[in-house]
Amino acid sequence: MKIAICDDNRQELSHILSLLDNYQVKQNLPFTICPFHNSRDLADTLSGARYDLFLLDIIMPDITGMELARKIRSFDKSADIIFLTTSPEYAVESYTVKATNYLMKPIVPERFYETLDEIQKIREQEQGRSLVLKSSIGVHKIPLNQLMYVEAQGRKVLYYLANGEQVTCTDRFSTVCDQLLQNPEFILTHRSFLVNMNYIRLIGTADMQLQNGTVLPLAQRRLTEIRKHYLAYQMEDTP
Repeated sequence: MKIAICDDNRQELSHILSLLDNYQVKQNLPFTICPFHNSRDLADTLSGARYDLFLLDIIMPDITGMELARKIRSFDKSADIIFLTTSPEYAVESYTVKATNYLMKPIVPERFYETLDEIQKIREQEQGRSLVLKSSIGVHKIPLNQLMYVEAQGRKVLYYLANGEQVTCTDRFSTVCDQLLQNPEFILTHRSFLVNMNYIRLIGTADMQLQNGTVLPLAQRRLTEIRKHYLAYQMEDTP
């Protein structure tokens, strides 16, 4: 799990880092922790980095935690966001950006660990949603939340994962579409491309860009439909 922490109070930031270090040792979990004491610095990394969890102080100069969260949610719906606050009045507002939770400062270790446990439990459940593929080198079990997009190339189907891995199979693309389109996060954006909407950064007039910089073509006749479908998904509505 890749975690971004942003708090302009260096003492609070150090405290959270210590708690995370203790947690990952206790749970034997591989975390990548990226600390920021300036909200602008974190905002500048969002176009080129993907985080699984954000721990954001709400009150910060330049860009507030709430503003950061809105920016994150504009292109990433699946990341968990936890707000760090000294006032419970922000708890209600946190729901407007679909925050995972909020924690009162000073951070109580037990409450912090309980929150991380809840996130881990949900992520483990998500890992249960997988696609089993058979390629020339063996059988692959791919978690759906790690599948960025699928491409049809002649008689081959290529599966592109978030970690950079690529799996090539000889499945029928129509069969793959029938299977994956039963999951709300997938959309057919072109006759040869099936995309996980959680990885879309932006949709242009002729193509779309994914979070890793990959550019994919769009079906021009379905552009309006694709945009509406994506917006509905981001709003957690049924397209």
